[in-house]
Amino acid sequence: MDDTLPQTSPQTMSDDSQTTRRDFLYLATGAVAAVGAGGVAIPLIDQMNPAASVKALASIEVDISTIEAGQSVTVTWRGKPVFIRHRTKQEIAEAQAVVSADLPDPQTDKERVKKDEWLIMVGVCTHLGCVPLGQAGDFKGWFCPCHGSHYDTSGRIRRGPAPTNLEIPAYSFLTDTRVKIG
Repeated sequence: MDDTLPQTSPQTMSDDSQTTRRDFLYLATGAVAAVGAGGVAIPLIDQMNPAASVKALASIEVDISTIEAGQSVTVTWRGKPVFIRHRTKQEIAEAQAVVSADLPDPQTDKERVKKDEWLIMVGVCTHLGCVPLGQAGDFKGWFCPCHGSHYDTSGRIRRGPAPTNLEIPAYSFLTDTRVKIG
């Protein structure tokens, strides 16, 4: 009986273990580099997101339950005044009776409102950025005293130098008494 073990050369054993160690070192180094890069990249990218104060201004919710028909309120959204008008039946009828093809910036009343009784628009004149006066002017809508632009009860330009209608912001009715602007 031969008690000798098979002989392997020291060179062969050394090459196999070196290759295994080298592969492990490459993988370990790569893993550490990936974790390190993630540790730097994530805070770098995160700091580019808007601040909490900016996110807070992105949208606002307004309780409209206390606004009576014929009344308007002005709220601030993104640093701009927003007019919320609870229109009367007469104002709605006047706005819907206008032939939109005759307007400088043609839009029907239905294109400007989601519910007939509520008109929500940015209160900045489209001529030079003044704030128009409500329930004023030749069309009982808004009048910009700076340069004489007249808007109707749907916020459409009817007379004066303003090139377009008052802007309608993105908004949605959350309930019958709450609206979200933005």
